[in-house]
Amino acid sequence: MNDTSKTDTPAHDTHVPARVFPRARQDAETAKTGVSTPQTENPAYRLAFQDMDFLLREDLRPVRFQLELLKPQLIMDEANIASTFVMYGSARIPEPAKAKALLEIAEGETAIRIAQSLVEKSKYYTVAYELAQLASAFPRDEEGKRHFVVCSGGGPSIMEAANRGAAEAGHESIGLNIVLPHEQAPNPYVTPALSMQFHYFALRKMHFLLHARALAAFPGGFGTFDELFELLTLIQTGKIAPIPVLLYGRKFWERVVNFEALVEEGVVSARDLNIFAFVETAEEGWAAVKEFYRDK
Repeated sequence: MNDTSKTDTPAHDTHVPARVFPRARQDAETAKTGVSTPQTENPAYRLAFQDMDFLLREDLRPVRFQLELLKPQLIMDEANIASTFVMYGSARIPEPAKAKALLEIAEGETAIRIAQSLVEKSKYYTVAYELAQLASAFPRDEEGKRHFVVCSGGGPSIMEAANRGAAEAGHESIGLNIVLPHEQAPNPYVTPALSMQFHYFALRKMHFLLHARALAAFPGGFGTFDELFELLTLIQTGKIAPIPVLLYGRKFWERVVNFEALVEEGVVSARDLNIFAFVETAEEGWAAVKEFYRDK
């Protein structure tokens, strides 16, 4: 028997709300307009995600790790970045004109010798600039994903050259900066929406390599060594698949690291030296990357 007291409602007239709970941003705004009482003014009453004293507690380090891992990943996903070309290098190697100016004002035998060395290595500022232009021109794939997006540490010198090369070619680039005791700021060529700051060195290095499909290491100091040798270890131990690793400046690298001696001492194998290749020019480096991925 039909129940005529009920009216059938067409499915297209039925609206099911997408959510029933307010968004966090909405509750955060509402919390700002609350009444002032001894209870609401006490720190215990703050929303946990708005309570900086709470978030900065030692106990919350695992949460901060997670946030620092997640935020850059979301930014790059939303920017359609599928892979990067990472460029490491010294923060102390200026562009050629500035290197020559430093040499002109250098005083004393040691200062002059160091300034001359920087003039010699300043050519790599130009090489990093040119390599960034080649890499950043790589076309998007069928899904619109971007590949070989230039990524640097966001600082001056070689890092600046990488971001500058991409920017002056009309392309975006990434800068992964780090909070240091002395004041610093991202170089002006990093794309603002892709300029990120880290507290943890470990998570910064992880983000350098998560999307890296090629890496160029220019002459550098402790920081460059730290970043480069972590990658070499990851490839050597099979923790990540090999990618092109380009060492710019054979003269520099073979002077500061005796790779052959490591083999002779038995602490690395001869095949481990095939993980990287020495190159000198932007064209040579980019050709090595293209050859590595040919037919893959």
